[in-house]
Amino acid sequence: MTDLKSQRRLAAKILDCGENRVWFDPDSQGEIAEAITREDVRELVEQGLIREKRKKGVSRGRARERDEKRAYGHQKGQGKRKGKKGARSDPKDEWKSGIRALRKELRRMKEEDEIDASTYRDLYAQAKGGEFDSVRYLRNYVEEMEE
Repeated sequence: MTDLKSQRRLAAKILDCGENRVWFDPDSQGEIAEAITREDVRELVEQGLIREKRKKGVSRGRARERDEKRAYGHQKGQGKRKGKKGARSDPKDEWKSGIRALRKELRRMKEEDEIDASTYRDLYAQAKGGEFDSVRYLRNYVEEMEE
């Protein structure tokens, strides 16, 4: 087999890729060996005897499959966890979603006259202080207040 190092180097420069991604037509090695100038190599590229191989990517197929399984709770056990609880789900995000739900419920209660404005203010402040774990606890509290 002939040494095509210089042709490979020239072709890599012309194709603007790495030397490992240069493909030579195996049937035309003699013709490629005769190409000693950049112009010769350029002509062979135009003829299709020298080509650039496609870049290899990393397949997302396995990742998609895993994400699909995790969406319905699989592959989430103790052995699969690396971060601490607070790293896996941000406590602040949990707080935000909880407080938003409580405030939405308080607004609804006030608009439907289940509670008056001063009670709304008190409950709003209690919610901010972390008094209620969820909307259900808030509703139970309001029901007990009415009794």
